[in-house]
Amino acid sequence: MRKASRLFEIIQILRLAKKPVTAAEIGAQLEVTVRSIYRDIAALQAMRVPIEGGRGIGYILRPGFTLPPLMLSIEETEAIVLALALLERTGDTELKQAARQVNRKIAAVVPPPLADIFSANALHAWGAPAPAPEAVDLAMVRRAIRDEQKLALDYRDEYARATERTIRPVALIYYSQTANIVAWCELRQAIRNFRTDRVEHCEPVGDFFRGEGDKLRQLWVQGWTVSAEAAG
Repeated sequence: MRKASRLFEIIQILRLAKKPVTAAEIGAQLEVTVRSIYRDIAALQAMRVPIEGGRGIGYILRPGFTLPPLMLSIEETEAIVLALALLERTGDTELKQAARQVNRKIAAVVPPPLADIFSANALHAWGAPAPAPEAVDLAMVRRAIRDEQKLALDYRDEYARATERTIRPVALIYYSQTANIVAWCELRQAIRNFRTDRVEHCEPVGDFFRGEGDKLRQLWVQGWTVSAEAAG
């Protein structure tokens, strides 16, 4: 186990403990020597993690101590870094800006061994980013999904046929070249996917479908099973 990961495991052990935990007990759980645990405890105390106690007595976290909201292992941190990098490849301008802000916030609150990962620039998501769709604001679509608000679309299908649709958006899928809105289409009375690069106009309407979003997502997911069985 790498040192940075071990430091967080020690915090979690002490956080859950009902009584002082000795270095020997911690070492047995993490499969490292007692001497390593002593060094780790000293390192955490130097980072101002309020661990109290000593050799032969055991260690506790000071009462009332609140852990930072993101206590991550090396692997979890790398997963976040790569996920944030992948957002740079979407056409969602608001999410890309949010990803940069998240990166800065996490780097500011995690201890130095993990903060270094955010500034090392060692993990990349390669490929050309998807262009932002011209006629639909993806941030608006995400809000409509959260608020369960209907959207009005002017849409052209794959054959360039123009239609007007009122939809109940339930999901947004980001592909490398475009994004798809998954929605219940009131015209077709079925779940449909709408490519955002084929949308000519999109705006919310003053109508909602509150309480239906989860059921419509379940219907969408059930369609995956039907498609897989048909393909098999």
